[in-house]
Amino acid sequence: MKSLIVTADDFGMSLPVNEGIEASHKQGILSTTSLMTGGEAFDDAVERARSMPGLGVGLHIHLVDSRPVLPPEQVPDLVGPDGNFSNNPEKFGFNLFFSREMRRQAQAEIAAQFERFRSTGLLMDHVNGHHHFHMHPAVTDAIARLAPKFGSPPVRYPVEPFGPSWRAGADKPIRRFFNWAFYAGLTHRMRRKLESAGLRLNDHVFGVNDTGGMTEARILAYLENLPDGITELYAHPAMGNDLGPESYPSVEEYRGLVSPVVRAKVAALGLHPLTFKAALAP
Repeated sequence: MKSLIVTADDFGMSLPVNEGIEASHKQGILSTTSLMTGGEAFDDAVERARSMPGLGVGLHIHLVDSRPVLPPEQVPDLVGPDGNFSNNPEKFGFNLFFSREMRRQAQAEIAAQFERFRSTGLLMDHVNGHHHFHMHPAVTDAIARLAPKFGSPPVRYPVEPFGPSWRAGADKPIRRFFNWAFYAGLTHRMRRKLESAGLRLNDHVFGVNDTGGMTEARILAYLENLPDGITELYAHPAMGNDLGPESYPSVEEYRGLVSPVVRAKVAALGLHPLTFKAALAP
């Protein structure tokens, strides 16, 4: 049995991202999106989401490459002089692991992001992390504590299986193997912790190794190599004249999600892209 979830991350980051996500749902295969509650286009994203009841909207926890929901003075150890989070995930994650005060501030910020999502009135379809930061022990612990109070939404399991990924991509074998091994190791505790809190997770994910490159051809290849179980395919679509060819999120990823060829392939496989809540219903 194969089930497919198709997600767009970074909803609320900017207007071009919001436009790409809305079009990818209305014209393509997109079934869910992950909302950045501190994004500059958050209000616009919420308004669009309310007009698309079939789109599952989850919480995209962000502690890097963005701005906090809390006033910067309440999370001084998490932000720089400009009030923004760090753009160095590795350094930030290392410091967060060893600093009790940073962990306290991070837990307060994550709680604020959960509450801001609740304030929208939207049903929380799932939870994940910007740059997969929900794998970090401090973030995992916060999710395990908070998510049951918000309807126990499923959580992204961000491990891309090496075999299907390699067969679909036929490139970057070392990167694909390393990411599989690295993420599998990091998520062992995460899965155990979240499942013990009564939270459900998908079985596989595609998109880790091709971030910014989930084009029509790559999506078709992944669909051809879909493993049994519940698989999430995620992308970062955007549209707009201000996005250059090297931009990320990607106009090409938007085009892949709305491609008639991709839509036909999904139909030919007998798949109907689901929300997390639908795919992981008890």
